[in-house]
Amino acid sequence: MKPDFIYLASQSPRRRQLLEQLGVRHELLLPESDEDAEALEAVKTGEAPAAYVQRVTQLKLDAALARLERRGLPAAPVLCSDTTVALGRTIYGKPADAADARRMLGKLAGTTHRVLTAVAVGTPRRRLHALSDSRVTFAPMSRQQIAAYAAGGEPTGKAGAYAVQGRAAAWISHISGSYSGIMGLPLYETAELLRAYGFKI
Repeated sequence: MKPDFIYLASQSPRRRQLLEQLGVRHELLLPESDEDAEALEAVKTGEAPAAYVQRVTQLKLDAALARLERRGLPAAPVLCSDTTVALGRTIYGKPADAADARRMLGKLAGTTHRVLTAVAVGTPRRRLHALSDSRVTFAPMSRQQIAAYAAGGEPTGKAGAYAVQGRAAAWISHISGSYSGIMGLPLYETAELLRAYGFKI
């Protein structure tokens, strides 16, 4: 029997918005209060960015499938995703605070960096996954511009301390790859995975 909805195991409103663009019915499957979701995103020493983002996505899927079973919810595929920003082999995750956001943006300004978003769809018996790899070029930014952007709060909870769909777009001179992937959920890859599960998109 083909599923008629999926579980989205993500607290990101951007991922929910992007999934709605595909017209796929979904329900949120969020962590419980005693789950340490942030611990899943710890970087291993020397880990390459692509390996990191794919490993974290699989860990998120493991946790979400276990959550689904614990709660005794109706069976349906679970979608998980993770995004990271990389400059060379250096991984830039979510900033700890405004000072950390300023540090990250200072490194990214005037450079071209990668945005990697991994997505996985799974059930207890089957898993499929994909990786979106995009390039983003930032124009140079003054310390004052970086400070003003960081102070506005937009970097909070964003890999690399910026939102491509927000005010940071004023400094993005070039993008190569998936805009939706840079936002946090690559729609082409996601649609391909969901079609494999029987969804009509």
